[in-house]
Amino acid sequence: MKWGLVAAVVVVGGALLILVGFIRRVATVYTITNQRLRIKRGILAKRVQQTRIDRVQNVNTEQSVIDRLLRVGTVDFDTAGTDDSDFTFAGVSSPSRVVEAVDRAQHLAVGQQSPEPQL
Repeated sequence: MKWGLVAAVVVVGGALLILVGFIRRVATVYTITNQRLRIKRGILAKRVQQTRIDRVQNVNTEQSVIDRLLRVGTVDFDTAGTDDSDFTFAGVSSPSRVVEAVDRAQHLAVGQQSPEPQL
């Protein structure tokens, strides 16, 4: 009888863990434009975190063994001049593609900047 209860608790706990993770993932939207990086979180209460694309200095990716099996990973952005040290796209599909998209956005942003007037 005790083993059945333990198994039920483990199954319910695992299901709740998966459900919470799924809801957090669905409630998070990552956006890359040639102007900004944006993280929007929440279903009822919203939290938006953003930075200008030209402030991104370093982009790092991380994938654990399980992440690699699931083909997801974390992309961490180091930004200039901000106290917001946790600007991270977590659980994204193909993190290398995210890095490539940020590189393209940065190149587009540089191309759109008007040249400095010469004196």
